[in-house]
Amino acid sequence: MTPLAPTTIAPPFARYSHGVSVPAGWRLALCSGQLGMAADGVVPEGVREQADLCFANIAAILAEARMTLADIVRVNAYVTDRAHMKGYMESRDAHVGAPPPASTLMIVSGFTRPEFKVEIEVIAAAP
Repeated sequence: MTPLAPTTIAPPFARYSHGVSVPAGWRLALCSGQLGMAADGVVPEGVREQADLCFANIAAILAEARMTLADIVRVNAYVTDRAHMKGYMESRDAHVGAPPPASTLMIVSGFTRPEFKVEIEVIAAAP
């Protein structure tokens, strides 16, 4: 992917790209939103731990498409409180490749169960 960073607009607030360009002919994988729940149903209390599980789940999905977290070109994330932004962003920055993907973070009122604090969906692309 090629990051898109026009000099005519303010730079990103954090480690993400304003946009990315994917070469013609690359394969795409679109992942549904993943919640911070382990395979055994355990949901950790902390937002960082939940986000790490989200990315672990995404990595497993991408592996089915012969891709990795480094192939992510777009992240959409949702947290239930502004206080959860830091833990989510630490996890995102630890799991995505370089250059960083395009990324959007939204604060939402909640998810299907009250213990969930973060949900992450991605688009990945690879040759």
